[in-house]
Amino acid sequence: MQKIAKEIRALTIECIASIGQGHIGGSLSIVDALTVLYYKHMNVNPNDPKMKGRDRLVVSKGHAGPGVYATLAHKGYFPKKELLTLNKFGTNLPSHCDMNKTPGVDMTAGSLGQGLSCACGMALGSKLDKDNAYIYCIIGDGESQEGQIWEASMFAAAAKLDNLIVMLDNNKLQLCGYTEDVLSLLDPAKKWESFGFYVQSIDGNDLEQIDKAIINAKENKGKPSMIVLNTVKGKGFSYSENAGIDNHSMPVSAEILAKAKEELK
Repeated sequence: MQKIAKEIRALTIECIASIGQGHIGGSLSIVDALTVLYYKHMNVNPNDPKMKGRDRLVVSKGHAGPGVYATLAHKGYFPKKELLTLNKFGTNLPSHCDMNKTPGVDMTAGSLGQGLSCACGMALGSKLDKDNAYIYCIIGDGESQEGQIWEASMFAAAAKLDNLIVMLDNNKLQLCGYTEDVLSLLDPAKKWESFGFYVQSIDGNDLEQIDKAIINAKENKGKPSMIVLNTVKGKGFSYSENAGIDNHSMPVSAEILAKAKEELK
């Protein structure tokens, strides 16, 4: 799994380097979660992306698209060479995830705050269909300043959507600074617990902890689950990790790509 995560990180950076700049920080911070989901837990089939009864993932923080695309390409949803078309004319890989363009993407994203509501609808539909699917949703900490996140959370708890597993990418940075300075979430674990969620707070860049948390979430009954992923924005590459508040969207030159590939061997 460590090897796969490194490969996905390298592909993510290569994808962004193909256009010269992109959302590297928030893409790399969730690679470990994406790795565990797609290679351990999610019931999906790259040869049949619309498979009935499949598990689904809503990446509500849609600017993490490059990380999602790299994971899908690594899993075999489409050729890896397509990663080099990111955000270019005629591409199937726009800057933010689009379910109408990219095989394996289950929900279009971009306007922050909306993805969790969509995931709630999917989870409710899955219960009505009795297909035993799990719906996963990754949201951002900056995104959690949106009121719609909390409206969706109230609904999820009221509807007892225990097939909904939400992950908060708590990397403590957003577009314009530290979340603590922009609009603090205070204690996010306590917040979601007070909204009726079964909550776990873990090291979100530790593959074993992510795996165990998902197992625990699946065993939980009667409540939706929240896994607070305490992550490092830009995780896995010194260039992006050390950039701090500047790593939301960064230039990635050929030289930087070469350095990344060397670090991620």
